[in-house]
Amino acid sequence: MKQVIIAADVPASGELKIAPGTIVTPSARDLARDRGVKILEVPEDQIDRLASPEKIVAIGSDHGGFALKEKLKPILEEFGLHIKDVGVHEEKPVDYPDIAREVAEMVARREALRGVIIDGAGIGSSIVANKFPGIRAALCYDKASARNSREHNDSNVLTLGGRLLTSTQAEDVLRVWLTTPFAGGRHAARVQKITEIEKATKNWTPRS
Repeated sequence: MKQVIIAADVPASGELKIAPGTIVTPSARDLARDRGVKILEVPEDQIDRLASPEKIVAIGSDHGGFALKEKLKPILEEFGLHIKDVGVHEEKPVDYPDIAREVAEMVARREALRGVIIDGAGIGSSIVANKFPGIRAALCYDKASARNSREHNDSNVLTLGGRLLTSTQAEDVLRVWLTTPFAGGRHAARVQKITEIEKATKNWTPRS
């Protein structure tokens, strides 16, 4: 059976590699053109099949979130997820925007289904991640906020404060965030409005 690429398969930017004979729907081609995504037909052995993006979670932290990141990685493995750890790998000081950018870019390019970013408070990383098209990053601090971010907002990036949450609290937040589905319905229309605002403000400039 030939693979079919639909609009939902088109990444926010970059390239979309497909195998010979793959069917690309007109709506997917239109969206790719609008996003500047190049559709490349390559041999099947050049397509990474080690882990489907739906099973990949990108995770990263600055020095303030390093210890918590290491404690949360086993939780992701417990759920059968493949981890892409972009760093840091020690507690040497780094700038959180660099790490947040790497995680957000992976999710925006659809190289990972979701992302987790941890810095000292989680606020800065959320701000950075939300600069990228298609990213809905949520700073969550308890199980209720984690559940709401998934049910109502379909968040695809979770940010956490490594210095504000205990490891037990963070584990609870992560588990709820991973297992809570998007509710759809009236919330889908609202998330669509977020997408429309994102597109409308792409070339926005303040009024003089």
